Amino acid sequence: MNFPRASGILLHPTSLPGRFGIGDLGPQAYAFADFLEAAGQSVWQVLPLGPTGYGDSPYACYSAFAGNTLLISPEQLVVDGLLAKEELANVPEFAAECVEFEGVHKFKDSILRHAFTSFKHVANPEIAKAFAEFCRQQMSWLAGKTLFRALKDSHGGVAWNEWEPPLVRRDAEALELARTQLEADIEAQKFYQFLFFRQWFTLKADCNRRGIKLVGDFPIFVALDSADVWTNPDQFKLNADGSPIVVAGVPPDYFSATGQLWGNPLYNWERMLSDGFKWWIARVRATLETFDIARIDHFRGFAACWEIPGGDKTAERGRWVNAPGRELFTAVRKALGQVPIIAEDLGVITPDVESLRDDFGFPGMRILQFGFSSDTKNIDLPHNYRKNVVVYTGTHDNDTAVGWFHSAAGAGSTRDAEQIEREREFCLKYLHTNGAEIHWDFIRTVLASVANTAIVPLQDVLGLGTDARMNLPNSTEGNWAWRFRSDAVTNDVAAR
Repeated sequence: MNFPRASGILLHPTSLPGRFGIGDLGPQAYAFADFLEAAGQSVWQVLPLGPTGYGDSPYACYSAFAGNTLLISPEQLVVDGLLAKEELANVPEFAAECVEFEGVHKFKDSILRHAFTSFKHVANPEIAKAFAEFCRQQMSWLAGKTLFRALKDSHGGVAWNEWEPPLVRRDAEALELARTQLEADIEAQKFYQFLFFRQWFTLKADCNRRGIKLVGDFPIFVALDSADVWTNPDQFKLNADGSPIVVAGVPPDYFSATGQLWGNPLYNWERMLSDGFKWWIARVRATLETFDIARIDHFRGFAACWEIPGGDKTAERGRWVNAPGRELFTAVRKALGQVPIIAEDLGVITPDVESLRDDFGFPGMRILQFGFSSDTKNIDLPHNYRKNVVVYTGTHDNDTAVGWFHSAAGAGSTRDAEQIEREREFCLKYLHTNGAEIHWDFIRTVLASVANTAIVPLQDVLGLGTDARMNLPNSTEGNWAWRFRSDAVTNDVAAR
């Protein structure tokens, strides 16, 4: 599928400003849509919107179908009559430029409980009707996800494969007893999901009216501790106790000398093939209802997955195991038609991955920051682009353009001082610049390229350094927390 020529900005909603400790789907999201429109941008790309688990990574969610309730706007709950304005008078004093996840969880959980209590005690026919319709339409995933979350909370947050054996095995009698005992908690979790999607689809409709498309991230794998795995254990390679036989990751590469050990359970592709990929079709359908375009993270995993023994501490001892991507996307196309998908095809890509991507017409990705690591044949250099690609100055896994340009050898870097200087000199020569405004050099270069789609992280638009980095792959602390101040996106920035 060839996308029309367009450009946009990568910004996860958690990075939006506001006084509630984390960006959300309230007024600041609409203000950012104003900025996109003023800046002539027609794409807003976000990271996965699922409910985050350990480490608060959007790539390790409790459900591939559910929404992250931390993104629910308290101000919109006041508008809907579910919170009193006074209840937002004494908000804790959160940091303005980073997400303090622990405090945010406590605050948001508290106001969501208040909103649910209000819903139960104050009749609002319009909301009650909409909630009932949401539950009816989404029951295929909502029932399992909300029971999972209620059980997880009642077990103090421990992983599902550490619950009582009857619940781990999903014995019918144990599940029915849990539904009865946790009925109120389950209904509350359903209501929170209703609130998230009510607010998200309202924002999406507003963006679409402005001619802005929403690109959503679609991780190929799901977390072990998720409703997806607990409710569909036969779809994954698991031991009898629910632990993973093998886990996902990638071998040593640009980002890490020992590879990346993601820890996600791997799919039982034979089982999925035998049932016509029903779970996958449902997941793609739900994703493309939530977004206009889906970016599939780690697309090469549909040709072959890097399988790492379940107990290993690094990704070095993994092996490539073939996956039936061609059969999967044929089934998806038969069920859903031509789907607007971007294939994240970064790293070492083999001919079978390229063939899978191109045969289904999915545009791949190019990262300008990677272009200076070798020579003029590097596919990430603009003179080697083709139209059907999506080009980025950098991604959420990269340093910012400014941070990359001024980087030095040391902890967290896979490059030595000589390589860093060689790349910097190549960059200056290639872009015909002195590097004083390297972020604008990057932006100008990707926007002028032949690529149909160009995306720029907001950090690069603002010219921010390494402190604004969103994620350092293969690390477990300090990620996903960056936020910007509302006065940073000015009319001058939009005009430029």
